[in-house]
Amino acid sequence: MTMFRGALAGQGEATVLVFAGGALGAPARYFAEANLPGAEDGFPVSTFVVNVAGAFALGLLLESLVLAGPDAGLRKRARLCIGTGFLGAFTTYSSFAVEIDLLNRTDRLGIAAAYAVSSLVMGLLAVALGIWLAHAARRAARDPR
Repeated sequence: MTMFRGALAGQGEATVLVFAGGALGAPARYFAEANLPGAEDGFPVSTFVVNVAGAFALGLLLESLVLAGPDAGLRKRARLCIGTGFLGAFTTYSSFAVEIDLLNRTDRLGIAAAYAVSSLVMGLLAVALGIWLAHAARRAARDPR
């Protein structure tokens, strides 16, 4: 218990920021998944869309914050609240793993493989697009022609 308390010493504000972001991110995921189309062929569309959107948003957010300056003050608070809290709760890689396992257990190995590969590839592309967009926005802000 002492080690746990020591690890969190001075982290009260950070904990509150992550908690607040997560308290908004989880219901946002629920709302998104409730309003996205179901998986008629077994492909978990809603989890796929939420995770790819979250990957894009995280790439855009973190690169924008890095380009804006040191990880301190408001930038650090935004990273903790929006990045770790909101987007951490919004994305659902635990559901991703469970869905792959369920697809495997029900002998839908092709769908499981397609889901796993497409989620990882599209997630990486989404992060790259978010990073690229952060740089493009920064360039546009510096050179508004």
